[in-house]
Amino acid sequence: MKLYTRTGDKGKTSIIGGRVDKDDIRVEAYGTVDEVNCFVGQAVAELDPEHFEDVLHDLEKIQHELFDCGGDLANITEKRVPKLTEDAITYLESKIDELITEAPELERFILPGGAKASATIHIARTVTRRAERLVVSLLKADETTPVVCLQYLNRLSDYFFALARVINFRLGVKDVEYERSAKVFRGGKRDEWKES
Repeated sequence: MKLYTRTGDKGKTSIIGGRVDKDDIRVEAYGTVDEVNCFVGQAVAELDPEHFEDVLHDLEKIQHELFDCGGDLANITEKRVPKLTEDAITYLESKIDELITEAPELERFILPGGAKASATIHIARTVTRRAERLVVSLLKADETTPVVCLQYLNRLSDYFFALARVINFRLGVKDVEYERSAKVFRGGKRDEWKES
């Protein structure tokens, strides 16, 4: 199998059901989802299975779901059936609830960083937010885009935030609070970004 086909040399790429420009918003959206997946893979490589077996299981599940999400976004056929389902969102919500009880309660914004894997997950979080914004733009251009992808990415970024904190906590690395932050969290959850 050859990796190069020369079919994209004129700025077009194939998607499921047609061809589009490589800078099409659809390509930007699923390409950014692929970027998220790569950072998740990097975090997996950085995590010790002895302390993070549960996390590694979830991250592998998420990587498969990100492929599902990217495939759904790349599909423009009329009879497409999304692979990503609401069950994935429900699972993420349950994991978020677990994670926020493990790490110490938070009142203020924190600086991204700490342990190497935590820093990688923070990058995945911000790229996920970018993917979410691109899917919003895609939905405006094509209202048949599966909205479950948007909802999934929204929850996934929250999951990554909670996970980054748990990674630091398990490794004994303290989160650094943003020194000019107001109190914006209650019980570990964001309080609508408002000052107390």
